[in-house]
Amino acid sequence: MFSRTLAHSVLRQSTRTHRRCIHQTAKRLSVPTSLNNILAGGEAPAVLINTVSQEGIQLADGLVIPSACIFLEGKTFLWDVPPTLWDKWTPEHFEIFDVVVPKPELLLLGTGPRVQLPPSPIRQYLAKIGVQVDFMDTKNACSTYNLLTEEGRRVAAALLPLKSQTWGRNVPPQA
Repeated sequence: MFSRTLAHSVLRQSTRTHRRCIHQTAKRLSVPTSLNNILAGGEAPAVLINTVSQEGIQLADGLVIPSACIFLEGKTFLWDVPPTLWDKWTPEHFEIFDVVVPKPELLLLGTGPRVQLPPSPIRQYLAKIGVQVDFMDTKNACSTYNLLTEEGRRVAAALLPLKSQTWGRNVPPQA
């Protein structure tokens, strides 16, 4: 009788431990749950996306980015792109992925409310610099980015909003 209850106890304990491990990833365990000193160096905490709406891309911390942006190495960058999809776009809009070291394993390109492949010169440029690209609508790109980031993968996302918006520029007044 004693060994049977001991066996059940051990089994319950191992099952609890196993369940806990399934829900946590190594990436989450390495990210502090309190304040993060950005001046200390080291790996930046992952930027995760909470929701995507007509207003923009809302990050897990509540910040809403209303325009095109790039998620790369735990940082978010505003991305200055032409207002019309693929009209006047050049490979120079993707140069950041050529100069960053190390290059991302995968670039997720969210093209707005639906998938629209970029013109051939842009696809050729990305292939030439050695960046593997997956094209998808922005909502799916965001969820895929979150999943791969949680797995600890070196992934980047270049995201266009669902509704075309440009980020404001401070233009000096004319004298």
